[in-house]
Amino acid sequence: MSKFRRLPDLWRQWPIAVRDLPFALALALAAVVPALERQGTQLGDLPDRPYDALTVGVVALECLPLAVRRRWPAVCLALVSLGFAIDQLRGYHTIAGTGLAIALISAGAHLERRRWVVAGLASAAYVPLAISLDRLGSGEGVAGFTTFYLLLALAWGIGAWLRQNRAAEAERRRHVEQATRTAERTRIARELHDIVTHHVTAMVVQAEAARYLTGAPDKLDQALTAITGTGRRAVGDLRQLLDLLNPDHSTGDPRTPSVGDLDTLVDRSRQAGQPVEFVREGTPATATGSAEEAAYRVVQEALTNALKHAHGSRTKVRLHHGERETTVEVSTDSSGSGSASPGGSGRGLVGLRERVTALGGDFSAGAQADGGFLVRARIPAGNPS
Repeated sequence: MSKFRRLPDLWRQWPIAVRDLPFALALALAAVVPALERQGTQLGDLPDRPYDALTVGVVALECLPLAVRRRWPAVCLALVSLGFAIDQLRGYHTIAGTGLAIALISAGAHLERRRWVVAGLASAAYVPLAISLDRLGSGEGVAGFTTFYLLLALAWGIGAWLRQNRAAEAERRRHVEQATRTAERTRIARELHDIVTHHVTAMVVQAEAARYLTGAPDKLDQALTAITGTGRRAVGDLRQLLDLLNPDHSTGDPRTPSVGDLDTLVDRSRQAGQPVEFVREGTPATATGSAEEAAYRVVQEALTNALKHAHGSRTKVRLHHGERETTVEVSTDSSGSGSASPGGSGRGLVGLRERVTALGGDFSAGAQADGGFLVRARIPAGNPS
């Protein structure tokens, strides 16, 4: 069964002329079917002529070039038009004359260069054909020949319409691919910011504090151990993220942080010298998906900013799980040493706002009247990742 499913893919691997050849051969064979004899176009309404040896060449000229109608549309149109003209002048009126309409549609759809030149030459070639048919006794008149020309122009217009639709679809796909790449780059940049900023900030603060512990070897050893542990975690998180960018990486879903990891996150901040009070209320849903990750990232970014700009200040993390939403509040007092505070770009808060808003929630961050800083996020529960 799998072999039959692979047939369309195998067929598309063949050259385009080979794929178009069966249709050209089918039309040529239809021209020799007795039931379809004399069922072709009769421009000029001339008397029918019995088929002869030249008929085979005319049918071949009208049908076989259709095999290259998408690869060389101009060549196809020229050869089929020549065959159609001979067909009408000789009075064969074979069903193979239908190939002219197909060649016109294909030229309108697939011709990329000198489209108007080809259209002009085809129109100019129609004039001597009409004059020749009229001299051979055609009763079409100007109105009949004009109507047939408009039908031919309609066939070209159908091809042009198909070409425009194909171009519009290609442009739409290009925009979708570009938007997808941009969203993916934004997501990666956000994850890198969350990982690098948090871990590096903790390491900087811990290293700065270790400078004042040279007289206490035990505490200095603890500080250096904490720095080492933070660095290893940063390397591990970065390696996991970079593995996801590797094309050979398995398709399994990466592990995303959850609100259950907040205890560890808070302990790391305390080890870096930030007094953090953590309050958890309610019970989280069994599966909150991307909402759970967003809650973790809000707390992570808020604690990172507290370490940067208010090191040593009392910080309170409040996490409330409701039936339909999770609320996160991280407040930091105004007091603090402020030492070892590398400058921030504000990108983290912007990224958090985009992340929470995308889930249908609300996000706010700003200074309070007492000089402290409050980060608050309301995240609807039940958003799958």
